[in-house]
Amino acid sequence: MKKIKAVIFDWAGTTVDYGCMAPVQAFVEVFKQYGIEPTMEEVREPMGMLKIDHIRTMLKMDRIRELWTEKYGKEPGEEEAQALYQIFEEKLLAILPRYCDPKPGVTEAVNRLRRNRIKIGSTTGYNDKMMEIVVPAAKEKGYEPDVWFSPDSTGQKGRPYPYMIFRNIEALGIKKVRRVLKVGDTVSDIKEGKNAGVWSAGIVVGSSEMGLTQEEYEALSEEEKAVKCREVSDRFLDAGADKVFYTIEDLCDFLLG
Repeated sequence: MKKIKAVIFDWAGTTVDYGCMAPVQAFVEVFKQYGIEPTMEEVREPMGMLKIDHIRTMLKMDRIRELWTEKYGKEPGEEEAQALYQIFEEKLLAILPRYCDPKPGVTEAVNRLRRNRIKIGSTTGYNDKMMEIVVPAAKEKGYEPDVWFSPDSTGQKGRPYPYMIFRNIEALGIKKVRRVLKVGDTVSDIKEGKNAGVWSAGIVVGSSEMGLTQEEYEALSEEEKAVKCREVSDRFLDAGADKVFYTIEDLCDFLLG
């Protein structure tokens, strides 16, 4: 892993939007509009997927499916998923501009990687319309990858399919998959990297898997932080992660140290 030529980052929860709060808020509001109140665990479990796939996955969860059937007299299917998604997209596009700030250390770490001739790619669970908001806003605040690809560029085959990673590898001109490191903050990210045959790593602090705002995390005691970080690390390792980094600075120190 010391001979990495490209790092492919996720966006929300990895490089921007500490805690991956924007999609969570939108998913909760959409389901509430239909009279179903999802738990944080239910909302975050499919995180990292293409957003319509995320909604499909939530509708198939036992508790949500039972509540829906009880309320509407039939199990939710594709028609319901599409209806929810239309509302979700409207809500997310409305709030996204407030959730584009780079996470602490990201701009400095990316600049450090570039100085060492490591290329920066990216994949996302957002679509192109959403990225048209996120990319320029993040750039204005100092973070811009060399390339990015959404599921719109891969026939709507988002994570855990590997195709967005392959598009990055092609665009960045990398010859060998084992010269590429995929970094994300969800189990879907880890699986995407493993399916592509690249190195796959998780970022713990500020991740969707941890699910805390920066204020909530910083309010924890050192012991509580350690417990939270271990829990998230274990989930990444269980999903097949080759490596887990608490922060992006840790990643840089490992690659360049």
